[in-house]
Amino acid sequence: MVRIRVLVVDDHRIFAESLAAALAAEPDVDVAAAGSGPAALRCLERAAAEGRRFDVMLVDADLGALAVPGGHIAPVARAVPDNGEEGLVDGISLVAGVRTGQPAVRTVVLAEKDDPRRAALALQAGASGWVAKDCSLQRLLVVIRGVLRDETHLPPALLTGVLRELTAARKHRTESERLVESLTPREREVLRCMVAGLGRKAVAERLFLSPHTVRTHMQNVLGKLGVHSTLAAVALARRAGVGPVDLAGDVVERGGQLA
Repeated sequence: MVRIRVLVVDDHRIFAESLAAALAAEPDVDVAAAGSGPAALRCLERAAAEGRRFDVMLVDADLGALAVPGGHIAPVARAVPDNGEEGLVDGISLVAGVRTGQPAVRTVVLAEKDDPRRAALALQAGASGWVAKDCSLQRLLVVIRGVLRDETHLPPALLTGVLRELTAARKHRTESERLVESLTPREREVLRCMVAGLGRKAVAERLFLSPHTVRTHMQNVLGKLGVHSTLAAVALARRAGVGPVDLAGDVVERGGQLA
């Protein structure tokens, strides 16, 4: 029997462990759980080094999100402290990082509610599916097996909205590409590091620069892109097709994504 190795990533431990236990009851599924983006990346890297790669990653759409007044959720594109300590990694950033580092791993986003804009972002980042958290276990298994056949799974009610979002994203991409082209080669390297979720200290160490110089480059990047935050810069970079720096080696740029 060919076994499917699944990694469940959710910072609500009870949900992650409960879902992992339910999936483990299937005779052809091996499953593990991780409680954060960094923990998931370590788990994926360890499994790959041991020659037992995961096949599918199920990731919470609100992974690493911050609660804000009013009961809303604010996604965090980068929250890695400049002191090098482990920080938060949001679900979409995790999808993009795994797509770059381990492209054979299929990812499925688990969401509390349908959201065409975020579903489109997930597909652009490399996800193969978007599934409601309240779906049945059998439905989830259908999706898991389907993405391994290179299928893309979306709830029917989301299709029109996602297509509209992707069409709008294509219109914005040309302008985003023009802005990115205005950056110097060093600033583009810094931008790719920002997309990868690296903090100022980590960027400085990687590029052999001082933290002060990196801060200046980051300010220049924000100014040239016409944005006021790292979150906005990362979003624009993704629209332009700029991928994260390859943390294992050379700088890479994604292409051919749904953008």
